Amino acid sequence: MTNQIKIAVIGVGRWGVHLLRNFLAHPEVNVVAVVDPHPERLAAIKQQFDLDENVLLTTQWQDLKKVPGLTGVAIATPATTHYDLIKDALQHGYHVLAEKPLTLDPAECRELCQLAEQHHLILMVDHTYLFHPAVEQGQTVVQAGKLGDLRYGYATRTHLGPVRQDVDALWDLAIHDIAIFNAWLGQMPVKVQATGTVWLQGQANSEITHFPSQGLADLVWLTLTYPDGFQAYIHLCWLNADKQRRLGIVGSLGSLIFDEMLRSSPLTLLYGEFEQQGNHFIPGNQRQVVLELEPGEPLGRVCSCFVDSILNNTPSEVSSGWVGTQLVEILAALTLSLEQGGQPVFLNNSPQV
Repeated sequence: MTNQIKIAVIGVGRWGVHLLRNFLAHPEVNVVAVVDPHPERLAAIKQQFDLDENVLLTTQWQDLKKVPGLTGVAIATPATTHYDLIKDALQHGYHVLAEKPLTLDPAECRELCQLAEQHHLILMVDHTYLFHPAVEQGQTVVQAGKLGDLRYGYATRTHLGPVRQDVDALWDLAIHDIAIFNAWLGQMPVKVQATGTVWLQGQANSEITHFPSQGLADLVWLTLTYPDGFQAYIHLCWLNADKQRRLGIVGSLGSLIFDEMLRSSPLTLLYGEFEQQGNHFIPGNQRQVVLELEPGEPLGRVCSCFVDSILNNTPSEVSSGWVGTQLVEILAALTLSLEQGGQPVFLNNSPQV
């Protein structure tokens, strides 16, 4: 098949290398350039993927402007660099796929979304979990009412590192679970609260971090409250050797559990409800159903969605720039609550079209 889209990958660190791998494998993509400030990384990926001599390998973003016919860029650089890179790319007529979060400032996010619309360009954010077969299936289950009346949600995302120096555990980890809850519920939170603890970086490097005043929280507890009163509780820590990637929603008829650590069966319906007998509540109707999922790498689906959006000139409904903006607005509100010792912060969720 003739390659139709010329794409450059900016940043080939821990995550960018996987973006590169997927775009190289896509039949409708021609990867024409790779940008990274570290020459040794460029040398490594050239060898790893046996890149053609025609692929431009450069440490300078500005060199991309010399590439004829460049269609889009995939940006996997630190979040603090996103705004300038994305704005420049859009102004030069490139479609953009950006690693999450879109930026660290809601106002910057809105500006970039408006700029993309003005130039009729695709701006998409790599919220990979929204393309995970378990999350897609879970959304169907919840919105079909199979859990009965929804009561509350919970999530735990812990591991021993990696410890970021540019953002705290809230900005590094929370966006995944918030995105999943929003998708499953079909709602945006209207009130948020956050408390946290700093152990490792109480005096953060102000040259690279977005949060120099408070240090970078290693442990964060979140509460999200949705318009119908549903609440979700999230536990985040990058200083915990007990690795967990688990999210659940509890309803009157049972619970839906997404446990990423159970690779062969990550999505499970646990049915069970109470029957009242006098003053006692007796568990009943208990059974477990492991849900079958469609095969497919979530990141591969992200890349395919980006390509399809460009070809069809239609923004992604799942992970557009506006979706990314809403998530950044939530994170900014949570940061404010964190700075205020857990005080509730209210959000104004006017829908974006």
